[in-house]
Amino acid sequence: MSKQINGIPTVSTFRFLRHARQILKNPLPFHHANFERLGDTFNLKISPKQSLLFSRNPEFATYVLQKNQKNFNKSKIQTEDLAKYIGRGLLTSEGDLWKTQRKLIQPAFHKKQLANLLDEVQIAIHKEIGTINTEKAIDIFSIMNDLAFQTVVKALFSGAASENDIAELQNVTETAQKMLISELRQPYKQFWYSLTGKIKKNVAYTRQSRTILKQIVNDRKTSGERKNDLLDMLLDARYDDGTSMEEEQLLDEILILFTAGHETTSNALTFTCELLARHQEVQELLIKEIDDLASQDLDLMQLVQQSTYVNAVINEVMRLYPPAYFIDRLSIEESEFDGMRIPAKSNILFSVLEIHHHQHYWENPEVFQPERFLDQKSQNFTAYFPFGAGPRKCIGNNFAMFEMILAIHTLFKNFRIEEKSTPIEILPLITLKPKNAILKFTSR
Repeated sequence: MSKQINGIPTVSTFRFLRHARQILKNPLPFHHANFERLGDTFNLKISPKQSLLFSRNPEFATYVLQKNQKNFNKSKIQTEDLAKYIGRGLLTSEGDLWKTQRKLIQPAFHKKQLANLLDEVQIAIHKEIGTINTEKAIDIFSIMNDLAFQTVVKALFSGAASENDIAELQNVTETAQKMLISELRQPYKQFWYSLTGKIKKNVAYTRQSRTILKQIVNDRKTSGERKNDLLDMLLDARYDDGTSMEEEQLLDEILILFTAGHETTSNALTFTCELLARHQEVQELLIKEIDDLASQDLDLMQLVQQSTYVNAVINEVMRLYPPAYFIDRLSIEESEFDGMRIPAKSNILFSVLEIHHHQHYWENPEVFQPERFLDQKSQNFTAYFPFGAGPRKCIGNNFAMFEMILAIHTLFKNFRIEEKSTPIEILPLITLKPKNAILKFTSR
């Protein structure tokens, strides 16, 4: 029998350390086994004095993220561990800073504003999709990763960043992520990382991205040229007292848009291709809608809004493989949910992946079935969190969906993916990444 803490079953520090090597490589099987053994919520003692509360209970998630959200901040994972690499912007800030920045930046992501960016987004998509080689099987993730990064560059800077700048920004982002993963999965090595200066070295390396972004911002300011992109919107934004963002805060927000804005999208697009390769019947239905809409005289926003089946496919992909596969929170004051006592300063991790695969909330949860998102009345979508929930829901969710829909249209207007039957491989880092996404494309 497992011990109970505040009415919640507990995984011992001994069990955690015994599985440390497995957790470093891929923690998902370890967590899944604990959920199956102990139920939808459990404590994980990562040291005698430190524990994490894991949950796959969507009602608990809704309570924390929406109903009682004022009592839960983002945890140290984002406000400190991630923030030291990418700064204090919307993703990593809390309290008054987050409220002020959210209010300031939100208008830039309204649908009417995003409509002005779609032409630039489409240019980036066409360029990257055009690099697909039909002569041999290719790693589609590398193409989708470049596509998503180039799309963010176009939306932010209208192409002002050079190819070298983009490559450096990508490398800095990936290097910081690998270091952060090592820190989080091996908390017992914190002293060693500090002693050897490994963390300090990686933090210093991330400053290069700020140097690149600072130059781009300064060039825009001195040129006096308007592109009506996200950078112009951020430069135009004003606080209630009429002042604009200070340079360091602006760089923080831009860096976070790069980090959060490209990786989740590239992951979702790659998993879409992987699933369609294994479900040819869905691919044909998708192509039919794309061809039908292509025969109509639609602008890009109309195309996005009328892509019903494409939208359903993307939503089902993010249910099975949510790019942001966990959500973290830290309780401020003691509270109670469904008989569980949640002490103040409790670290909580919600497994979005487990929630999206929970058989109590989804019919045939392991089956790829986009049709479930066509009939809104027949499904319980209170167990669906691809972009989070509540006031902290991802500010770029509409932009991400528009970008993915346009990318899928462009891809399948030009290509089909040949059938593949081997299991899909994953690499759970800060986001849920695809692994060995080798696919064969044929021209249409």
